[in-house]
Formats: sequence, structure tokens, C-alpha cells
Amino acid sequence: MDSRTRRTPVGAPDARPAEDGGPALVPLRHRSAASAAVLVLHGGRADSLAPSRPWHVAALRMRPVARAVATAVPDDEVFLGRVRYRHRGWNGSRADPVRDARRALAELTRLVGEVPVILVGHSMGGRTALRVADAPQVRGVVALAPWCPEGEPVAQLRDRKVIVLHGDRDRVTDPRASAAFVRRARDAGSDAGVLLVKAGDHAMLRRYGTWHRATGTAVAELLTPAGPADGLLATALSAPAGGVL
Repeated sequence: MDSRTRRTPVGAPDARPAEDGGPALVPLRHRSAASAAVLVLHGGRADSLAPSRPWHVAALRMRPVARAVATAVPDDEVFLGRVRYRHRGWNGSRADPVRDARRALAELTRLVGEVPVILVGHSMGGRTALRVADAPQVRGVVALAPWCPEGEPVAQLRDRKVIVLHGDRDRVTDPRASAAFVRRARDAGSDAGVLLVKAGDHAMLRRYGTWHRATGTAVAELLTPAGPADGLLATALSAPAGGVL
């Protein structure tokens, strides 16, 4: 690792809260010259205007996921960061985390230029990542147990690659809703597939090793233009109802 690479420990406290004017983008691994970027988006609540903090459970849950991505993609030229929300909730038509994610993408462009971006989001963060996939630099999304309510838009996923991982024992967000969302995304022109984590729960605690390895592998695949013929996305696309991990 050369002197141009800066690393921020995944669990390091933020410099200042986003609602006080802090940035929406928090670098976790940053080199002055980047060839690509991965942004991590944690979950939240349906409704809450309370400030989002890095010690909240939803944010803590993504620390090992970010570490798994860093391990799977060790190249220091791949920027790794996370999105910081102003509020804990989605908040109806406000869609607050969407605004924060778009701001983070703009900050990323100013920091490293126009590079291909992969988004990794859990629950509300998965919904957010799927929503902002229309940003020109986004190439793909890894959505973990995403919140996909009925009628969620899919047109923005055209020409994007999407891998959805969902636990079949999730009682918070519905794996069947994820499967239905993926089918609609395919119809809209996305290379989208879903993989069910057998016995997996919403918090990604059961079979956490499978969640982490699969997420890291999915990100590495999406960063490769062609992708392996026998990879996770190919497996997800080959099964009408999705694959099983």
C-alpha cells in the first residue's frame, strides 16, 4: 500500500453529523486515483426524522459487510465508502435516504471523478440503492434483504446489473416481494436476479458467513465488465424463481 492510500477504520466515528452540514459520503478506503467505487448503504426505519448515528444497530450491521467487500476487492484503486443519512427514516414521499445517496454520489464524483460505482444496500438501504441506480456512474446494485413495497419503480434499473440476496426466513422484509421486484426489473431491461439465503434472517446474523462471502463475491463480479459465466448473477438469472445459497 503506497502513501497515497488513506484508510478509515470501518467502525471509526464520523467527524460530524450529516444534519449539521457534514458530508453524505464517508470514505473507508480512499486513494487519490480510483478506478471504481463501492458505496455501502445501511438500513433504517419506515418513518423517523430522528438523526441517524453511526452507532445505531442498522449502521453497525453493515460494518462486517464493508469488511467483507474490502477483503473480496483488495485493490486499493477501488474506493470504498458508505453513505451517511441525515435521518433514520425513509419518511414517505420525502424519501430522505435517496436524497442523501444522491448527494453522496455527487461528492464521490468531485472526490475521485467519473468512475463506475457499485452500490451495496441492506433493507431500507437496499431500497435506496435500487432507487438511485439511474445515476450515470452506477453500474450495479447488490441489495441485501431489500425493502421492496408494491409498486416500487424499476425503470431506473434498465441496463443495470442487480443481485438481490434475501433470507427465506426474513420476517421484516418479504423475500417474495424481492422476487416479484426482480421479475419486473428484468422486464424493464435489467440483468437482475435473486438468491435466497436458506435459513437466513433479516439481520443477516443466521449464516452470516454466507451473507458476507456472497456479498463480497457479488461486488467483485459486478466490478468485472463481463462477469464469470458460472458466477452468482448467472446462477440467479438461470433459475426462474431464483437460486439458493
